[in-house]
Amino acid sequence: MNDMIPSLTHFAAIQCPYCWQPIELSIDVAFAEQQMVEDCPNCCRPLALQVFMDSSGDITVQVDDEDF
Repeated sequence: MNDMIPSLTHFAAIQCPYCWQPIELSIDVAFAEQQMVEDCPNCCRPLALQVFMDSSGDITVQVDDEDF
């Protein structure tokens, strides 16, 4: 028996709104909607992330600077 267990980790490619460098983040998608703050690994500025998962399992990551 080889059942596939769905992954609760999603990798998102985003761009830092401060230094404009591309970033790949590992995001825990155990919840359909969540907000978090992560530091940019390039410039160390805080990124406000909003993660949404729709009913079909598609994931959207919205990133803003913390100054909004």
